[in-house]
Amino acid sequence: MDAQRSVDGAGADRTELLRRWILGVLVLGLLGTVTELVLLGHYEQPLQFVPLVLIAAAIAVLAWEFRLHDAASRRALLIVMALFVLAGFAGFVAHFVGSAEYQLELNPEMGMWELVEKVLRAKAPPLLAPGMMLQLGLLGLAYVFSDPRFRRSDVK
Repeated sequence: MDAQRSVDGAGADRTELLRRWILGVLVLGLLGTVTELVLLGHYEQPLQFVPLVLIAAAIAVLAWEFRLHDAASRRALLIVMALFVLAGFAGFVAHFVGSAEYQLELNPEMGMWELVEKVLRAKAPPLLAPGMMLQLGLLGLAYVFSDPRFRRSDVK
């Protein structure tokens, strides 16, 4: 019986260590991404504020979670991280449309496949950059769902 508790305790310690690593990577990703977005001037249009606002919200919710570690903070973190995932997909679409519009300004007679190829190879706006929001959201969700205190009843 004591041996089983020892094994369970070691598993719990390992899970908590992994959760701390996930949290650390998440925070580094948030700080790095917001720094890059600010340095790139990713605030010229209203839609460009979405990742900046979400990152600010995530940092605030993570501070709340770190301080209180309660069901409300986990629920808020779950919501913000789900918004990150949605923002990643929406950002991909926005970058695709923006790049396609630019390419069509350069050559309005471009065919569909040529346009898609140009957009995929374009450096501005970088098509896959919003994937960082998706990755950060998934990391945050992994942190929330790996909490042994997390229960489905917490998110209702």
